Amino acid sequence: MMAVKVLLVGEGGREHAIAEAICRSPQNPRLYAVMRLNNPGIASLCQKTGGEVFLGDSKNPQTVWEAAEKFHVDWVFVGPEEPLFHGVADTLEKAGIPCVGAKKGPAELEMSKASMRRLMWKYKIPGRLRFKVFKEVSEAVAYLREYAESLALKPARQAGGKGVKVVADLQAYLSAEKSHVKEEHAKIIYSEHMKDYTDIEDRILIEEKVDGPEYTLQAFTDGRTVRPLPLVQDNKNAFEMDIGPETGGMGSIAGKGPLLPFITMEEYRQSVSIVNKCVKAVEAETGEKYKGVVSGQMMLTASWGPTIIEFYSRLGDPEAVNVLPLLKTDMVEICEAILDEKLHKIRLELENAASVVKCVSPRGYPDQRELAKGHPLSIDLEAIRRHGGRVYFASTDQKPDGAIYSGGSRLVEIFAKGETIMEAGEKAEACMPYVKLGDGWGVYHRSDIGSRELLEVRIEQAQLMRAVYKYRAKKGLVGKTVEWIPRKGKLVLKA
Repeated sequence: MMAVKVLLVGEGGREHAIAEAICRSPQNPRLYAVMRLNNPGIASLCQKTGGEVFLGDSKNPQTVWEAAEKFHVDWVFVGPEEPLFHGVADTLEKAGIPCVGAKKGPAELEMSKASMRRLMWKYKIPGRLRFKVFKEVSEAVAYLREYAESLALKPARQAGGKGVKVVADLQAYLSAEKSHVKEEHAKIIYSEHMKDYTDIEDRILIEEKVDGPEYTLQAFTDGRTVRPLPLVQDNKNAFEMDIGPETGGMGSIAGKGPLLPFITMEEYRQSVSIVNKCVKAVEAETGEKYKGVVSGQMMLTASWGPTIIEFYSRLGDPEAVNVLPLLKTDMVEICEAILDEKLHKIRLELENAASVVKCVSPRGYPDQRELAKGHPLSIDLEAIRRHGGRVYFASTDQKPDGAIYSGGSRLVEIFAKGETIMEAGEKAEACMPYVKLGDGWGVYHRSDIGSRELLEVRIEQAQLMRAVYKYRAKKGLVGKTVEWIPRKGKLVLKA
């Protein structure tokens, strides 16, 4: 029997974890990859399994199709979101090549944050936020001048996690200053964060501000069945205790079993239900089944309890690195069940361990990525293994002579597991001194991820939100808000 041939699209830490999970299959698959940068971890797995690397634009459907045709692969797994937004899955399907990854229509659930919000309101899906969308910056600025309220300003399209600003408008004496901040950030979103995106008309999204601990629910789906993975909590701010600019994620935690220490089983089931309803709504709206991965970036809020902040049409990064190394179910079997719409026959099994992932990033990331590029990586893999860590290469580029250089984003993601999150965090932290840049350029990470102190902050925050939303539920107020409308007084808005 011929070994199954799989083409992986993408070159980050998430894709390294996907590649490793595929290669653990007892079916002994042959791995191929199409990447913009030559990720050394993925390239090594391709070589070990008898596959090859195709260097090219992994976002370009034609490039991916050429690689799939060249290697005569059986199916393709798309790791990142941008190839899906550009229609890679659509192009492959037209060529008769199966693809684990949403087609362009269903992937709009992530690509257009505005479309996602409209979908949730149209189908009355719980956990939805009030929002307004603007095509012109002048209209957004006029709205912001009229309504002094706490809000979140975002690019209307997925922009790699950039451009999000939350402004709490609580102090009356600072209202003028905060109004100025809002207006200026709306202009920045329009002129900078959205300037390269012409695939949607909406430009600026304004949402109600909510508070609470965030968490990610990742799931496989064949459009009929949703198979959720354990919850993971990512830490997006660059520096300790959630300060600094937002990044793609500086590290993440997962507990033993499906839950996080600050999320209950009831909240987990509600989160799964929300994601399931969105998958069904996407099919109703587009006429196409959602096949691949869907992830809900959730927050436990006082308004709803489990609330959707964003959707992903793929596994999270670094969240995928928390769960895929612990996956005991055959990844090839999972993927083929997705393609054949037989996911209901699959039971996901994972090793019963807590995990922590810490990302090491070059100085300059996330705001000055050009400065973070082109530095030689010096990493002691054996020392990291001795300390209980496992390396997943992220934005790195291996040259023909074997030297590895930084690509401008996160360098590596260090995975560690343990009986508790704190134990896993200590193991991951012990690995940090063994990742450097050979030319002396600085690197940084967050030492607090996986710590008892940060976990206690999340637990306390969740307890507060839970008390409020449970009280609101008893009073029939879930999803309802009371607002002060200028010259009209208070107005109750029904969800």
